[in-house]
Amino acid sequence: MEASFVKNPAAKAYPSGKLIIDPAHDLLRSERHPLDDIFNPRSIALIGASEREGSVGRNVLWNLLSTPFGGTVYPVNPKRPSILGVKAYKDVASLPERPDLVVITTPAPTAPGLIQECVANGVPAAIIISAGFKEHGEEGKELERQIAKTIAGGKMRIIGPNCLGVMNPITGMNATFARHAARPGNVAFISQSGALCTAILDWSLRENVGFSAFVSTGSMLDVGWGDLIDYFGDDPRTKSIIVYMESVGDARSFLSAAREISLTKPILVIKPGRTAAAAKAAASHTGSLTGSDEVLDAAFKRSGVLRVQNISDLFYMSEVLARQPLPQGPRLCMVTNAGGPGVLATDALVTGEGHVADLSPATMNAFDDFLPPHWSHNNPVDILGDAEPERYSTSLEIAAKDPAIDGMLVILTPQGMTNPTQIAEQLKPYANSLGKPVLASWMGGAEVAAGEEILNQAGIPTFAFPDTAARMFNYMWKYSYNLRALYETPTLRTDGDAAAPDRAKAKQIIDEVRKSGRTILTEFESKELLAAYGIPTVPTKIATTEDEAIKTAEKFGFPVVLKLFSETITHKTDVGGVQLNIRNADGVRQSFNAIKKSVTEKVGAQHFQGVTVQPMIKLDGYEVIIGSSIDPQFGPVLLFGTGGQLVEVFKDRALALPPLNSTLAKRMIEQTKIFTALKGVRGRKPVDIAALEDLLVRFSYLVVEQSWIKELDINPLLASPDNLIALDARVVLHDPKSTESDLPKPAIRPYPIQYVSEWTMKNNKPVTIRPIRPEDEPTIIKFHEKLSDRTVLMRYFAPLKLSQRTAHERLTRICFVDYDREMALVAEQRDPKSGVGEILAVGRLHHLHGTEDYETMVVVIDEAQHLGLGTELVKRGIEIARKEGGKRVVASILSENEDMLAIFKRLGFKVSPAEGKDLLKAELEL
Repeated sequence: MEASFVKNPAAKAYPSGKLIIDPAHDLLRSERHPLDDIFNPRSIALIGASEREGSVGRNVLWNLLSTPFGGTVYPVNPKRPSILGVKAYKDVASLPERPDLVVITTPAPTAPGLIQECVANGVPAAIIISAGFKEHGEEGKELERQIAKTIAGGKMRIIGPNCLGVMNPITGMNATFARHAARPGNVAFISQSGALCTAILDWSLRENVGFSAFVSTGSMLDVGWGDLIDYFGDDPRTKSIIVYMESVGDARSFLSAAREISLTKPILVIKPGRTAAAAKAAASHTGSLTGSDEVLDAAFKRSGVLRVQNISDLFYMSEVLARQPLPQGPRLCMVTNAGGPGVLATDALVTGEGHVADLSPATMNAFDDFLPPHWSHNNPVDILGDAEPERYSTSLEIAAKDPAIDGMLVILTPQGMTNPTQIAEQLKPYANSLGKPVLASWMGGAEVAAGEEILNQAGIPTFAFPDTAARMFNYMWKYSYNLRALYETPTLRTDGDAAAPDRAKAKQIIDEVRKSGRTILTEFESKELLAAYGIPTVPTKIATTEDEAIKTAEKFGFPVVLKLFSETITHKTDVGGVQLNIRNADGVRQSFNAIKKSVTEKVGAQHFQGVTVQPMIKLDGYEVIIGSSIDPQFGPVLLFGTGGQLVEVFKDRALALPPLNSTLAKRMIEQTKIFTALKGVRGRKPVDIAALEDLLVRFSYLVVEQSWIKELDINPLLASPDNLIALDARVVLHDPKSTESDLPKPAIRPYPIQYVSEWTMKNNKPVTIRPIRPEDEPTIIKFHEKLSDRTVLMRYFAPLKLSQRTAHERLTRICFVDYDREMALVAEQRDPKSGVGEILAVGRLHHLHGTEDYETMVVVIDEAQHLGLGTELVKRGIEIARKEGGKRVVASILSENEDMLAIFKRLGFKVSPAEGKDLLKAELEL
């Protein structure tokens, strides 16, 4: 992906030697990253340095001294003049220079005072190895609170406490108390478990696995997953990031970083606790179905993270993803010289939801023409025990040409006529020439070792057992499937602003319920709420008397349905509160009284406030459920699946994090079994899947925009070829005693509607200025077609071809904005006749990782320049940076870009020369 972007001619290296140009935003990162002080320090002070054998302080000092990293080490110990022959200092203030990094190994109660001293002396980073913090109860938690308070609002970053420490095998830095140093490599390993770190370290030395960084995070008092993923995502020496996770911590930060970095580097996670008991069932169906581990899976999928089950799989997949292309789908072809291993691979493949590829007629004919008559005539392709090298290579080539095959697995068992080494040599040319992944299983010991080595050196990952290889393929296609959801451009709704939700109406409904002291909306209120977001519902009227019910039923026309109207009862069927298919006035009278009697006998007359009357909808379709509940880590979570009364029995559901777009909604539907039926089975017409996607998108925005909603069920939603309609709905609100700041926040920030407004250009024509959306990609392509060569040069500092600027991979990153990291505003003008929108200008405000700075840039199509758009977008960017908590807005400008220079000067920016030819920097303190 990097190759499609022109290097900035003004690019400068980090002091640590890194050079980063953000491929999504063409930003130059020329300043030292705050975490460089941890991973690339120029000097380290060790507080608690000791000569006592077996002490943590001695082990850490020995590691720092015995693996030189090119910097200075200062032992700090008030009781000794020197330690291990190195001059010691009584405290940080006595050091001859301010260290980049302080490592603390003294007892936990001393840590808050030491951190205070470090902050006072301007130390930018610390690793607290000491244990005895929150893992030891309230006293330890208080120590962490004191440290957090000390560094709040400052620039100091901390790893730990209660951690093994940090290694940078590339430079040789070993700030840990581990017995050995990790080998250099290209994998960043991050673990919450220090004990697991040492076990992985021992394993890696035995298996000759290397790392670009080896990090024990401990309690993550300060530096968390998001910080580390951002940092190693920017590190050119890191090719993949491996995480052992025990707790998510700041979910929004983790997902935000993972969604951005996973587009360019694999992030692999192992998270124990899959079988932990789910939270007790909530009042809604959705609440009873969601469990934290399922939600975690959904979060990983949403952010492009690959979750694996075994520690060994972390490293297998790190190698596989580095060496082989991703498959386009789940269909695997297995070529083997023995039937049994093929069966083992098939079992593992199918159990893991992969598919045994169906061989096309052309492929079958090719195999028939080439292979002996007794080959398996099926997949797995058994080419028989006497297979020579050419039979293997030609079979692989035949399979690769079949468009119905997404990947190949070559299996070899050592038999009397087999030469594993020669076969491996014959397969070398196919390592990266087929455009599809090739995996191998060379079964056996010493006899196949030479062949294994040949394949591994060529780039074909090998596994001792075929079921392991099949499992890796399943990981590959699922990873590819999830990544495509991040790349795929969603469908733009054609109804535009006409379908915008009535947010004011929705808020009014919720506010009135809260004022009454209730947390449960009636069915009538729930349906009104859905209707405000354009979700179709059955016409519903309240009737408090028999006569009123009859009159309403006659207006609707028979047959009708009567349901309990109550402000307290949640599941109406449990108390006899539903009467169906009522065909006349007498039936309405009888049903009204039957509901009243049943509710009175079962729960008390005070729970009966009347009934709702609605037309009887012909159930010629499928019942699905759409719901939302709160996960303690990720906030609102969405559910879609098979609905109706047996929803908990079937448990056919998919979970996702809101908000959705059409692509994500489609993914959600596809993950369920009922999707097969919705597409049409046994001659039945299909349901309008696009309309169902749109309904899910609307539902997701209802959930994230109306933050007082705790649980929401539409069950059932009737999905038929003719329409989609909510037959029943139920909404539970958060406790009225809660404040707005107490309410759970979505793990992924929703579309910031607060930044949408109208504005008038100098030519008196109106434009809408709003944050960019993923659906804008086609319009952004047209925008780039209208930029002159000079405008491109002024914006990107170098000529950039249209094909480069409009490459889908680039525009994916430009339009799929994480609004926590970046705010891209577009100025859109709509044709009054056709209603078609045209983007005239784009202004970006990007939060620079690890800082409180925002970088801004603006580009306006040539025909709309000098109409005030550039100034307005910069002004709005400044206001947004201020609201988002930024401290400074910066920009880089070519000195000949007089228009932008004038804008920045007019808005109060300080302009000065930058470190680059003809480049200026503009800075505005907020």
